[in-house]
Amino acid sequence: MVDWEVAASLGARLAGDGPSVTSGEAAAVVAELRAGAERSTGLVRDYTGLVAHDRTAPVLVVDRAGWVLANTQSFQTIIDPLVAKLSEKKGPPTGLAQAIGSRVTGAEIGLVLGFLGSKVLGQFDPFFQPDGRLLLVAPNIVTVERELQADPTDFRLWVCLHEETHRVQFTAVPWMREHLFGEVRALGESVEPAKLTEDVITRLVDSLKGGGGSLAEVMATPEQRAILDRVTGMMSLLEGHADVVMDGVGPSVIPSVASIRSKFNRRRQGVGTLDKILRRLLGLEAKMAQYRDGAAFVRAVIDKAGMEQFNAVFEAADNLPDKAEIADPDRWMSRVLG
Repeated sequence: MVDWEVAASLGARLAGDGPSVTSGEAAAVVAELRAGAERSTGLVRDYTGLVAHDRTAPVLVVDRAGWVLANTQSFQTIIDPLVAKLSEKKGPPTGLAQAIGSRVTGAEIGLVLGFLGSKVLGQFDPFFQPDGRLLLVAPNIVTVERELQADPTDFRLWVCLHEETHRVQFTAVPWMREHLFGEVRALGESVEPAKLTEDVITRLVDSLKGGGGSLAEVMATPEQRAILDRVTGMMSLLEGHADVVMDGVGPSVIPSVASIRSKFNRRRQGVGTLDKILRRLLGLEAKMAQYRDGAAFVRAVIDKAGMEQFNAVFEAADNLPDKAEIADPDRWMSRVLG
């Protein structure tokens, strides 16, 4: 159904190499990002009270092609179980149809990853075995720090704080990663083989590319929508929590943090008409809502109950907020904190 090699190859070509730097400059960026990630672990621990366990996910400083490849692997983890169901029902596609169809779908994914591969600064990849991995995209970090005219050392640590918070979330909370896997598996298992067609797979691919509400259209049963609401709540929590941590820690260790945040918030809106259109088409506006709504939820709970009480959210999967509770922190506090 999907030629993942085509997706990775095309995505890498479209993403490009990034800004012009000397080999010495590149080595210095990599070293500073690694040091920033290592330093951020303790800063996140001291601010949040979350302690990463000995079993930790690696930190990888990658180029754009490396980020694209990692995400084709993550997409494959999600899609392959549904493709296997379809193959059991109808038998695997063969011959020319398979060759052409898989390359077309691979190219579609590659086009989107090529665009995103030039934008993303960092990402925690929970699907990498055995414990996930943190990806810091060096060319994009350099590009944005230049665009914002930010102090490079300050900006790199600021990015590391956000991304390292995600790494700590998944390594300090042992059940978090398996819980996310379980939700993804439940979503796949909820699809009835009799209703599984190539069109469903195609629309699922579209949803992974960020295509608006296509995932909600594919997953139409009450059970499936309930899973989606839980996953949306979880991801909003994690993204908002990371934003709150980077803003909370930032003033004590990053002199220019206020300027960086102000400039970066404006950049998140899209820098030009074409960029704004692409963000809308790819569903990135919904992603921005996760940062905004999740951060508002985290701040509201911490302001009313304190950090220690807020950390109850990490004690059990049942304590995670769903989509509705993200918009209504008092509802979550009443349910979980009593």
